[in-house]
Amino acid sequence: MKVVILAGGLGTRLGEETDVRPKPMVEVGGRPILWHIMKIYSQYGFNEFVILLGYKGNLIKEFFANYFLYQGDVTIDLTDNHIEVHRNLSEPWKVTLLETGRDTQTGGRILRARDYLGDEDFMLTYGDGVSDVDIRALLAQHEANPQALITMTTVQPEARFGLVDDDEGGYIREFREKPVDEVGWINGGFMICRPGVFGYIAEGDASIFERSPLEHMAADGKLMAYRHAGFWKCMDTLRDKIQLNQLWDRGTAPWKQWP
Repeated sequence: MKVVILAGGLGTRLGEETDVRPKPMVEVGGRPILWHIMKIYSQYGFNEFVILLGYKGNLIKEFFANYFLYQGDVTIDLTDNHIEVHRNLSEPWKVTLLETGRDTQTGGRILRARDYLGDEDFMLTYGDGVSDVDIRALLAQHEANPQALITMTTVQPEARFGLVDDDEGGYIREFREKPVDEVGWINGGFMICRPGVFGYIAEGDASIFERSPLEHMAADGKLMAYRHAGFWKCMDTLRDKIQLNQLWDRGTAPWKQWP
């Protein structure tokens, strides 16, 4: 089963980071977050990826085109432009990189991948979120419910702001953290899709997958939730990037399940 990764957004809330690179190339622990996402899937045996490019997609192409140079020892003979790789530590990945347009919305990007996926189920996620989700369990639930066109991992995001309790006189008596169960469940990515999803995506670059397509699938009873109560974090802001790097540097990154 192929893994489709949306990697074309602008990432405007990451400030200077995305002035010079696409959001999936922003680094956590010295590696692009895209690499971390691919490692999550690879540890479960899914090594064939279709990456949907947009903003500054050439930098993602260059990363994979030169991957073996970054990972191993090489001798470069400048007289005949010959490169010899001595220690190849590359991943067992097959990566298809699709140019889907700088301003194309998520639905339009996914639709452009249809010719590369065939008539088979595929996995789908975003190029900015990591999790310790159990892909095997997600797949098992998907296979057990053939009526669902999408099995979507749903998560409860961290509560960013605490609650203030005040009394009848208006005096604040207590500060407390907002319980996670008051936040609700959201789309955490890490989806498994059947080919029927393409029938819900309108032609054109303006189609937003998270709106009409998902809303109509939900109304038709074709959208199933896989609730994940473990770790999940989207790198949406510089604060998120700092927190992810702190977890990695401390050796406590929950999404790192590989050796």
